Amino acid sequence: MTATADATFDLLVVGEINPDIIVYQPGLVPTFGQVELVVDQIRLEVGSSSAIVACGAARLGLRVAFVGVVGDDAFGRFMLDALRDRGVDVEACRIEPNIPTGATVILARDDDRAILTARGAMDRLTAADVQPGLVANTRHLHVGSLFLQPGLAAGLVDLFRSARDTGTTTSLDTNWDPSGDWGGELPSILAQTDLFLPNVAELTALTGDPDPTTAARSLLDRLAPGGTVAVKRGRDGGLAVRGRDLVSLPAAAVQVVDATGAGDSFDAGMIAGLLEGASLDAALRLAIACGSLSARAVGGTDAQPDRAEALATAGTLAPPART
Repeated sequence: MTATADATFDLLVVGEINPDIIVYQPGLVPTFGQVELVVDQIRLEVGSSSAIVACGAARLGLRVAFVGVVGDDAFGRFMLDALRDRGVDVEACRIEPNIPTGATVILARDDDRAILTARGAMDRLTAADVQPGLVANTRHLHVGSLFLQPGLAAGLVDLFRSARDTGTTTSLDTNWDPSGDWGGELPSILAQTDLFLPNVAELTALTGDPDPTTAARSLLDRLAPGGTVAVKRGRDGGLAVRGRDLVSLPAAAVQVVDATGAGDSFDAGMIAGLLEGASLDAALRLAIACGSLSARAVGGTDAQPDRAEALATAGTLAPPART
């Protein structure tokens, strides 16, 4: 990706901003009928795909700003304070006084998790909340959780187009579509997207192709010219494709405690690598290192690596498979 080098911010994240309430217990199987279970942990953590990307990028040393909407409540204050503490500029965030902050409850066990989300104020965000001057002074614009934010989705084509017109590159992580439709404004948004960041399940749902390699290649023609698709494959690592080049790498060897937010940390690493002008291989290595290392602790941000740790881990990954 190319972008303006003299911008105020390296990365502007526009998206949902809500906490995660993580219920963690190995082998967790909740039971209805007022059956009470004792679990290992219940924790309030920085949540939302977009906010975790912002925190991960700041941890890597990028200058990061955030645009989102929270309610005037304890959850909203927690999120704004937590992002500030992690080096993210939240001056452009808006407080909606009459709507509660969105929240997500994650029921997590070692091998899987269930996710329950109340949108709250997150669907009050629109493209009009993003000031053109802020975009013009940012090297890269990232949007997450598209389908949870219909107000933002409605204006995102124009926002991405205007960003790219000023030299700001764009990326999108749709996350899951609860409706199962995978349509709406997405085709037009992808045409203004430089970097698309699905996981395998999202990629399959979007393309109908269960093979991540051919599915990723099939999306290239839907992106902006020269675009990149980087696919998160969980324990299998990830792959990235641009033009005729495709690189596939395994995950890093870490003790997985909780994979919540690992894909978002992957996003942060991929964005950081490409902004630095790294090769497709090097950017994917950084992304996989960030995603793998973030799974060492409960929650999406506590184990996010700094640049030195991420680069060291990236260097341990096996040689890439290329096709």
